[in-house]
Amino acid sequence: MKRSLNNYWSLWLVAAMLPVLICAVVPILPTHDDWTSLTAPYTGPFFTKRNFFFFGYHWRPFDCWIGYIAGRDPALLFPAFNHLLVALGHTLCAAAVFRMLRELNFRLTTCNIGTLFFYVNPATMATVLAVDSQNQAYSLLWGIVAFMAYLRHRYVLWAALVLTAALCKENGLMWALISPLLAFGFGRTDGTTLRRHTLLALGIMAVYGGAIVLLPRDITIHSDYIPEALTVPKNVVKCVFTSFFTTDYIYLLHQPSRRPLLALLTWLPSLPLFWFVFVRQARHFATRRYLSIFCAMTIAAAPHLLTAYSMMHTYGVLVFVVLMVATAFDGGPGRVGGSRQTPTAADSQPLSASRRLALPLFVLTSLCIDGHLWHESLRSGAVGKQMAVEAIRQTGTPVERAKVVIVKDDFPKLSSFCVIPVDAFGWGLAACYETDYNWPRQVSDTTVNSRQEAVSCARQLLQTKQTDCVWIVDHKRINVIK
Repeated sequence: MKRSLNNYWSLWLVAAMLPVLICAVVPILPTHDDWTSLTAPYTGPFFTKRNFFFFGYHWRPFDCWIGYIAGRDPALLFPAFNHLLVALGHTLCAAAVFRMLRELNFRLTTCNIGTLFFYVNPATMATVLAVDSQNQAYSLLWGIVAFMAYLRHRYVLWAALVLTAALCKENGLMWALISPLLAFGFGRTDGTTLRRHTLLALGIMAVYGGAIVLLPRDITIHSDYIPEALTVPKNVVKCVFTSFFTTDYIYLLHQPSRRPLLALLTWLPSLPLFWFVFVRQARHFATRRYLSIFCAMTIAAAPHLLTAYSMMHTYGVLVFVVLMVATAFDGGPGRVGGSRQTPTAADSQPLSASRRLALPLFVLTSLCIDGHLWHESLRSGAVGKQMAVEAIRQTGTPVERAKVVIVKDDFPKLSSFCVIPVDAFGWGLAACYETDYNWPRQVSDTTVNSRQEAVSCARQLLQTKQTDCVWIVDHKRINVIK
């Protein structure tokens, strides 16, 4: 037992943290597109095109099934059930990272370090703290498992797992290309196999695309997914920043909360690890291993780099940063690991003093940042609930239709951590949740430029009987006109 704890301490730690993580995230209430995503409570029939085929912007049947389950009893299951799945998914991803590193013959000490780096990294928080991010967590999980199946030459299972990852979230399909590329980079296949299996990977992707074309579908093109001139450069900057730099994003990027000194103080403790992993190892970046990691990271991020990239999307590419960290701690790309089945003498080789110092400093600053991101997410959700309760209180008696008239709000926001009030309010959907979706049955919204325009719009809507009541939203302030 003692030997197991010593060899696999990161897995024991991650497992022990699961109840703590669940207790921390369950109180976080939905905000923004948590209210409109496929994982939001769905009270319609189960056997519909929405639940099995391409619907709207995505083909994510697992999201639809989560929404269907949550819709059976929204007051009990939403968002607790969603948070439970995300917390479990993050825990399983951390375990999969450990197993992947071991499969690639890294030392046990290195596997533990890589797992801890992934688990506490602030770049994961936009996924861990969100209500609708199950797709991100499980897409990565099945992608990593697919890669391990590929390494063991179980190619049918590899293809099936890649498609499963894609049905969780589209970027999971990229593991078809990533698997042979990483295997080549780590010396597990040769160039001929890489070329042959890349063609096989394109075939897997063609199967996915062909299924979308041939099966029933209801496709909508989202305006955010239409590339513009500066879309890719901006998204590349976001990806690099959130993947490689550890700092408190709120203190740095959110204008009302901006505290440059605090942002600097949260960044400095991560510098030793950054220096050791990226600066000292820079001379190895032209090696086959590092080039394969960089290419795999680019492929994984490509669907979001070409469309829309947010902090949540870093979750799917952080695993490649883990590979860089593991390579650095393991002695560089030239070291060949021992047997993956049993620990070896090399596994117990002590780390140098600089490495022993870098990791605790990184973990310490990461936990501080994670705590701040958690607090702001909790506060944003609470604002939406307060507004919903106030809208229901002022409305008084149940109504069938409600129109939300929003006074344009340019208040700065940041990912799912710092959300503007109307987004936390879910454009009125948070009020429906407060009544257990009993009323109002129809909620729609419109945006105007001033409060005077909002009042005029409300009167016109009521006079023409287009709605039963109007909820005017002016930042956090709610006024109901009936």
